[in-house]
Amino acid sequence: MKRKGYNTGSRKNVKRKLGLTSALITLSVMIVAMLFTVAVLEKEPHIPLMIGTAVAIMVTMLHGYAFSEVEEMMYKGIRHALPAIVIIILVGLIIGSWIGSGVVATMIYYGLQLIDPNYFLMVVVLLCGIVALAIGSSWSTMATVGVASMGIGISMGISPGMVAGAVICGSYFGDKMSPLSDTTNLASGLSGVDLFEHIKHMFYTTVPALVITLVFFFIIGQRFGASHFDTKNIDTILQTMQDNFVITPWLMLIPLVVIALVVVKIPAVPAICVGIILGFFAQIFIQGGSLTEAMTALQTGYSIDSGNKLVDELFNRGGLESMFYTISLTLVAMTFGGVLEYSGMLSALITVILKFAKSTGSLIASVIVSCIGTNFTCSEQYISIIVPSRMYASSFKEKKLHAKNLSRALEDGGTLTSVFVPWNTCGVFIASTLGVSVLEYAPYAILNYTVPIISIIFGYIGFKIIKLTDEEIEENDKKQAKETTLA
Repeated sequence: MKRKGYNTGSRKNVKRKLGLTSALITLSVMIVAMLFTVAVLEKEPHIPLMIGTAVAIMVTMLHGYAFSEVEEMMYKGIRHALPAIVIIILVGLIIGSWIGSGVVATMIYYGLQLIDPNYFLMVVVLLCGIVALAIGSSWSTMATVGVASMGIGISMGISPGMVAGAVICGSYFGDKMSPLSDTTNLASGLSGVDLFEHIKHMFYTTVPALVITLVFFFIIGQRFGASHFDTKNIDTILQTMQDNFVITPWLMLIPLVVIALVVVKIPAVPAICVGIILGFFAQIFIQGGSLTEAMTALQTGYSIDSGNKLVDELFNRGGLESMFYTISLTLVAMTFGGVLEYSGMLSALITVILKFAKSTGSLIASVIVSCIGTNFTCSEQYISIIVPSRMYASSFKEKKLHAKNLSRALEDGGTLTSVFVPWNTCGVFIASTLGVSVLEYAPYAILNYTVPIISIIFGYIGFKIIKLTDEEIEENDKKQAKETTLA
């Protein structure tokens, strides 16, 4: 009977708590495997994450857990990623659809004619910021406006890393400050803070970082004035696009429709689906493509052989199959993250960190560092918000700090730093969508590392760190007592 109990996962009486040692062993193996595989062998991060997952499973089972319980931990981790996987699939479809329909070509065509190279990078930051603010999605912004911006910038002779950095800065600024953003709602919801109070509180760390970002891109943008790039090359690209696509301002209505739908609070998924459908029909009725070609663009991506290498590189992309790499890495990463979180190993790490968080500044710094660490270890920005929000809530109450300080720190450390991890779902998505590696764009993602620095500085100097009033403390105590009674 005891043997049967082991197989069904009922050995609860012999389970031992997973502590810091277990967490360090698991993470050390994964990090060493990751560094060797990615940095030395220059291979993909899937296998190191699978090695880390295998070690996490063995360590957890050695502490008395049945495999059926560990298996459920993995499934829980994967469930967290399902909304992201849906978006990843739709992004692959919309890229193929919008390239095939000529939407991306139209945006690049007019962008090359209208945008001054001196201010191009600044314009990209602002444009992506506005779009992401309107639709609440950095990923959707990067997959549409971002892809077009990459084409324009590369055509102007600007480094792909610089353009990608500008796209990321704008997209994440808009996403972070949008009431439609899932991470913004997640951070405020888990912290028990009113959504718009949360957004207002983020202004103090995010807007100064945006100003610094715009100044930076203005300065380096001066290197790309009209006298610094070959206008003949631009003319050749424009002519090649005219030869292979029907260029018309009417195609701009497609992205405008998608933005309008989200502005009127249509969820991002159905809004993107509308964009895919409109692009599909535009490829057939405007570009003159066949039904087979339109379907192929959705499945395997758009294919063009224009004779111009740069144009071919810009437009040979998209499709469902182009996202299989991202989807597979997301599943592997979330399997590893699920075991870490639900076995308690992640909690053990954060508990140790809390012992050193004596002051307000060190507490906020600990939240941000924990979010960054979770992005590196669990490979998903949602977990980097969820887990620290659970672990640090009581510490903020003990120090009589308003919960909106916590919600802001969660976004400053979690949402923004996910782009710097090559095996994080965000890092993988950006690399596959914009065609630029993390190492290339990281130096230019100014906003994404400036915000956490500003947030930590404000924590230590006490600027815009809101304390709880006596009335709020009393109200919180009553609420907690009521919840305890109901429990």
